[in-house]
Amino acid sequence: MPESVRAVGIIGVSPVRGWAATAHIPALRALPNYEIRALSAHSAGSARAAGEVFGVSAVFSDHEQLVTEADIDVVAVTVRVPHHRELVSAALAAGKDVYCEWPLGRDLDDARAMAAFADERGVRTVVGLQARQAPAIEFVQELLRDGYIGEVLSTTMVGLSVLGDVLVQPNAYMLDETNGANVLTVAVGHSLDILSYVLGEFDDLSAVSDLRRPLITIEETGEQIVKTAPDQIAVIGTLTSGATASIHVREGVAGGTGFLWEINGTDGTLRITADAAQPQIFPLTVAGAKGRDEPAELAVPAELTHRWPSLTSLEGAPAYNVGRAYAAFAADIDNGTHTVPDFADAVRRHEVIAAIEMSAASGERVKV
Repeated sequence: MPESVRAVGIIGVSPVRGWAATAHIPALRALPNYEIRALSAHSAGSARAAGEVFGVSAVFSDHEQLVTEADIDVVAVTVRVPHHRELVSAALAAGKDVYCEWPLGRDLDDARAMAAFADERGVRTVVGLQARQAPAIEFVQELLRDGYIGEVLSTTMVGLSVLGDVLVQPNAYMLDETNGANVLTVAVGHSLDILSYVLGEFDDLSAVSDLRRPLITIEETGEQIVKTAPDQIAVIGTLTSGATASIHVREGVAGGTGFLWEINGTDGTLRITADAAQPQIFPLTVAGAKGRDEPAELAVPAELTHRWPSLTSLEGAPAYNVGRAYAAFAADIDNGTHTVPDFADAVRRHEVIAAIEMSAASGERVKV
């Protein structure tokens, strides 16, 4: 096998559903410098079924067997968040590079421990904040560098997370705040990450969180489950640049705006929109206005969308940005660059989330 091809083992594969099947496997199959070599699932039967569906012969029900396979270069962890630390730590201990889905851990302590262990082991890491790799986000960065809107004065994000008061059974674990996968960590986390990536970090912030819809119905069974994770998150603060920034992400709103991000400057405005506050999944549209003009759509340059031509068939699909993250990760390894977010970047994002939680609990403005 050519040295440039990286062998991947994926932990957490279902033959019928899940993020690995939806995003990671299509993305890796589209890239010529990756090969899926092994899969693991929660049971031997599920592992065998996944292997048959996806054409992978090495399948395991024990993640330890996968991470110790000699010919695996990269381990992708695509399971529920409460299991991230255990599985990531096993892969790191085996000396493998790791791609872990976001959130990295249930909380800041988890994230810091994983990042420290990765640093100790001297391996490369990626965290699934793949919205950074969206061509629209690169385009917005270019426009800002070129002075399209002048000096950035302020920015506002409004987003909608899960629709309604009904949830499918596989996502029911997200209702429990202690599991670390909820509106704050997922919808706010991904949205916050592109804001900070493009415009800089928060210097200080004030936050409000509330739980306005405490009962959620499980679609398959009709059972009602009490939700403990807040479903209204509002943040306002100052970026290190001095710009004022606000974010409001909410769930269960009928007919609400899916995702609207405005960046207002001295000379104009940029407006980025999508169907929901999941910029890592949904295609982003960019519009711009100079002075008092009305915003008009700006076409993302072809050189950005076609940087990796093998991914063109995935445009508009959840696998697209994941594929771009994998492609950029391979380029980073080859070139010694750092263009995809790693575990250290994930810790920074977890730190801001912890600051939001602290401010919401205390009612006070906090430094970040």
